[in-house]
Amino acid sequence: MLKPKQLLPFLVYLFFLLNPWFCESQTALQNVASRNTVSLNGKWQAIIDPTNVGDWRQIWQEKKPEKKTDFIEYSFDGSPLLNVPGDFNTQMPEITYLEGVVWYKKAFTYNKTADKRYFIHFGAVNYVATVYLNGKLLGSHEGGFTPFQFEITDLAVNGTNSLIVKVNNQRLKDGLPGLGYDWFNYGGITRDVNLVATPASYIDDYFIQLKKASSKEVLGWVQLKGTNVSQKIKIKIPELGVSYATTTDNNGKALVQFSSKFQLWSPENPKLYKVTIESETDAVTDEIGFRTLATKGTEILLNGKTIFLKGTNIHEENPLTAAKAFSDSDALILLTWAKELGCNFVRLAHYPHNENMVKMAEKMGLLVWDELPVYQHIEFATPGVTDKMETMLKEMIGRDKNRCGVFIWSISNETYSTTPNRNEALIALSEKCREIDDTRLVTSVINNQGYSNNTFDVNDPLYNYFDVIALNEYIGWYAPWQGKPQDTKWKFVANKPVIISEFGGEALYGSHYGPTDEAAYWTEEYQEQIYKDQIAMFKTTPNLAGVCPWILVDYRSLGRMHPVYQNGWNRKGLLSDRGDKKKAWYILQDYYKSIPAKSNKI
Repeated sequence: MLKPKQLLPFLVYLFFLLNPWFCESQTALQNVASRNTVSLNGKWQAIIDPTNVGDWRQIWQEKKPEKKTDFIEYSFDGSPLLNVPGDFNTQMPEITYLEGVVWYKKAFTYNKTADKRYFIHFGAVNYVATVYLNGKLLGSHEGGFTPFQFEITDLAVNGTNSLIVKVNNQRLKDGLPGLGYDWFNYGGITRDVNLVATPASYIDDYFIQLKKASSKEVLGWVQLKGTNVSQKIKIKIPELGVSYATTTDNNGKALVQFSSKFQLWSPENPKLYKVTIESETDAVTDEIGFRTLATKGTEILLNGKTIFLKGTNIHEENPLTAAKAFSDSDALILLTWAKELGCNFVRLAHYPHNENMVKMAEKMGLLVWDELPVYQHIEFATPGVTDKMETMLKEMIGRDKNRCGVFIWSISNETYSTTPNRNEALIALSEKCREIDDTRLVTSVINNQGYSNNTFDVNDPLYNYFDVIALNEYIGWYAPWQGKPQDTKWKFVANKPVIISEFGGEALYGSHYGPTDEAAYWTEEYQEQIYKDQIAMFKTTPNLAGVCPWILVDYRSLGRMHPVYQNGWNRKGLLSDRGDKKKAWYILQDYYKSIPAKSNKI
């Protein structure tokens, strides 16, 4: 027999199980920006629910008193207003550190047209979203960094509708990421929300990219959904005079295969073409670039030429507002800094960033490293975790597969070889990744290499399953040098291109006090010396195909608790939280300037 404290979770579970309206979220439409949309951004009413009693009170029902003796212990009327998109933590001081539940409500007008279908599309909600429309459960989505949607064609009413979203950013042991991670846990509806209208039969998805190892031939597909999916399809690229015709099969899928003389995208020439995908009932326009990617021995090739990757890590945070980044203006600030530093790629750590960031990077000539939040202490052996990993992988690739600037899928960061089922899970995920998209590189970032006698031993057998050896090392900060940096030796488990995906150390901007050769004072000079030593090591590192410091700019992290030097910020940035350049910035900038645009000779 259930005990009282067990009754509520059981009833909630039973409600979700038996409710005929319930479903998991649907795979998001491709390229929502090109669709017929009504933005639901703006002010949303909010109820703060730190003890998570809203399910018991059935907040989604929006009950009102009916008799004189009735009272309801919640109400959206008179409640605070929160901006969407945006994290909730930075909008109300009293919930700055909340990791829990906030209920959002938005009223919108709906006028159904008989030949249309309608969807509510979320760019992302962190971390679990449970969505209700007019008191009925639409479904849920887990994962704070990828898009999802629900169809409401037959559920919305003509006139005013009430959309309620329960957002819970509580950390989960079996979540992605798990319980511990080194960035601020921004909760809320953090990206755009749109009401999307499509024809009854519509273009759901498409993939238009060059065939692997070809600089002329496109190999892709178009997927229709709806009542009539057997249709003629046209792909048009006016600038190239391309008008390619094909036909869908009975499942609504059409093979796309044609050739043209493309001006290939590169950091020096980030060429994008206007591409129109047309069916008999729908049309979508995109800006798409074309390029080739490959590895050859220890080199990475872009468009058949060796490229040395000059990067920086970036978190999805605008330091000037100390809030979650989501807008074009946020992206412009961060990416302009990266370009000024001399980068030709950005690692968007440690999760898929918003679509504005990815698209703007591509337009600015920055290659993009896309990454899953499979971070450190992931419970690989816990039932359901590998399913979540695969779902997030599909959502990440699904959104960004037409962005030619995305050159690599990174499926994890700093996982531990001693974690049960870690190797099996990541090998399987790498295989799934290549099955979905074989045109890009695949990696997994690891930091378990040995370091003794001034020699790195990069020996994790997991590297054998990836295109690139990506490793994080913090010699000079978390561990002292054991010899001269330029005399460092390396042993690699595989003869592949190597990217040092993280290195660096902390410094508080303006700290020049105390011994500058002691780490305890967080001086700019100490950080500067780390960068000088690292660069000296890079110049003698075999197989090196790229470097990527941690990190472009200081960012919020609650585990960084030194009251003088950190105060809740990770100070490894080359820039301060106000955009001030530390001394190490100039050291790395000069190093990047010294490297030819298309060469691995350093």
